[in-house]
Amino acid sequence: MLSIAQNLDEQDILAPLREQFYIPANTIYLDGNSLGPLPVAAKERAINVVNQQWGDDLITSWNKHAWIDLPRQCGELIAPVIGAAPGQVICCDSISVNLFKVLSGALRMQAGRNKVITTADNFPTDIYVIEGLKQQLGEANCELVLCEESDIEAQLDESIAILLLTQVNFRSGRLLDMQRITELAHASGILVIWDLAHSAGALPVKLDDCKVDFAVGCTYKYLNGGPGAPAFIYVAERHQSAFQQPLSGWMGHATPFSFDSAYTPVAGVKQNLSGTPAVIAMSVLEAALKLWSNVDMLQVRQKSMAMGEFFLECLKACGLDEEFTCVSPDAATERGSQLAFQHEHAYAICQAWIAAGVIADFRAPDLLRIGFTPLYISFEELWLAAEKLQKIVSGQTYLASKYQQKLAVT
Repeated sequence: MLSIAQNLDEQDILAPLREQFYIPANTIYLDGNSLGPLPVAAKERAINVVNQQWGDDLITSWNKHAWIDLPRQCGELIAPVIGAAPGQVICCDSISVNLFKVLSGALRMQAGRNKVITTADNFPTDIYVIEGLKQQLGEANCELVLCEESDIEAQLDESIAILLLTQVNFRSGRLLDMQRITELAHASGILVIWDLAHSAGALPVKLDDCKVDFAVGCTYKYLNGGPGAPAFIYVAERHQSAFQQPLSGWMGHATPFSFDSAYTPVAGVKQNLSGTPAVIAMSVLEAALKLWSNVDMLQVRQKSMAMGEFFLECLKACGLDEEFTCVSPDAATERGSQLAFQHEHAYAICQAWIAAGVIADFRAPDLLRIGFTPLYISFEELWLAAEKLQKIVSGQTYLASKYQQKLAVT
């Protein structure tokens, strides 16, 4: 398997991009689906924005270094990665906050309908935001409907106002058919919101082509923006005149520096801004995003799928295919850029693997989750990771007490 891996690496046209990232020595990083590593350009920008822009240029940097334009600029850099034309993406806040904005505004556009449907296995924050909005507006204006992923299409009818889905399931990695589901929802007059947390930067996303209404996403996973990096909102151009989000703040005003006491929202997607942008975080994000201008998302997808398939073969070669139960779809085309494996001791195995230099992650209650990030991971690393996993499992080193203790962040 080692020679096969090395041959695949020799043919890898994305391999040179690894030099754009700081990867600690003796570390195989398979958790880019939770937090991307540090891009070299982002580190350089962090130093510059603190020392020069903030330190030397002080408040003049709002104009001199265009701090005021960072939300728009980051949005425009994200747009081609998610298949959006200019003027439809803005960078701000977090997915949770942005989802509240988009969901509230979308509901207002659906007079006479109150049901918001999502999957029972969606990422919890998406469900929590719907529940919070229901408490605020009352069930007569916002009713939560939960369904199984396999039952989405059957649930779509003219009683539904909003369909909220995550394109790639955060546990299993299952990839939903954005185009088909959006078309079916639109046939019943339903507005669709897509959460791109596990797809932006992982696979080709085509928001405009699929005629998506709204989308939200984060930038700290596959886009490598840094821990807690600002998220983004997509509002299709056709909806921007009718859409109005509820968190009106001065940065979403048509003329913020007129300091008018009456709120007049700026036209377009920029009205989704509320407060002052987190300049340091957003400037670092901007530097990280510029790396994507020369990346072909189809090549990223092809390598991602190849890595998933190769890792499954590595597990078989190490005799681990019977030890773990793969809960991800069998077909590479039906999953995102990750694999999830069920095991009674998944948490402890993950901790032992990390101690051996392979960083993956755990998702409750019993899943070992492995992310494939083509910009900086090699096939040889996947084989070495599988070998280390085989030693941990065969030697049952994960049973040591130090690997059993749950940490605050799992």
